[in-house]
Amino acid sequence: MRSENERMERARAAVADGLAARRAMACLDLTALGESEDAAGAARLAVGAKAAGVAAVCVWPAFVAAAKQVLAGSDVRVATVANFPDGDDDIAKAADEVARAFAAGADEVDVVAPLTALQDGDVGLVGELVQLCKARTPQGGTLKLILETGLLAEPPLITAAARAAVMAGVDMLKTSTGKVPVGATLEAAALLLDVIAEAGGRVGLKVSGGLRTADQAAGYLALCDAVMGPDWVTPRTFRLGASSLLDALEARR
Repeated sequence: MRSENERMERARAAVADGLAARRAMACLDLTALGESEDAAGAARLAVGAKAAGVAAVCVWPAFVAAAKQVLAGSDVRVATVANFPDGDDDIAKAADEVARAFAAGADEVDVVAPLTALQDGDVGLVGELVQLCKARTPQGGTLKLILETGLLAEPPLITAAARAAVMAGVDMLKTSTGKVPVGATLEAAALLLDVIAEAGGRVGLKVSGGLRTADQAAGYLALCDAVMGPDWVTPRTFRLGASSLLDALEARR
């Protein structure tokens, strides 16, 4: 295990060569969560995802069926969101949204943590949310928790929330909705990876929010390798949520 300073320096200095671009592409989630999205757009996104061989597409719940139809028979998974993007504190409502999303055919659901409660220091509600949502997650389904690390900001709070989610059985931790000024950062990802390492690597990480360049993607891969070891990153354990990365990665691989 490298020192914290060394691993951050290596991550910041990373440059995406062909291998890094191919690794990142396999872990990419193409995302369409804009206000103007429709079923036709979700279907087009799914067509591109299938052709590129990425890990998943992430669309609004209403468009899960459209994406699922295009991706039938492929390995590309369909993800959607719940309690999104504001992270309401009504965890029963959030769990109902998760259940409906899986019932609609989603393979994965990214649910936003109860942000106001968290900012007030109520870390316990995170664990309660995850427990409720996991109870509604079918076998084979993946539950991700969005912590909105850019809003939480304080490392001890991010770490405490991540630990609560892991203890409650979450499948993946996710940095951001991509809807706030500060999305993913290497610093926040490092905090989440340290918690994941404490759990023996059984929980995954999704980095989302502000990713635009292949070198950024390579930086997160380098950070994962430094903390978790070079064999940990797979589509099951690591995701990059950013449609804008597709062209950049294809140009490098």
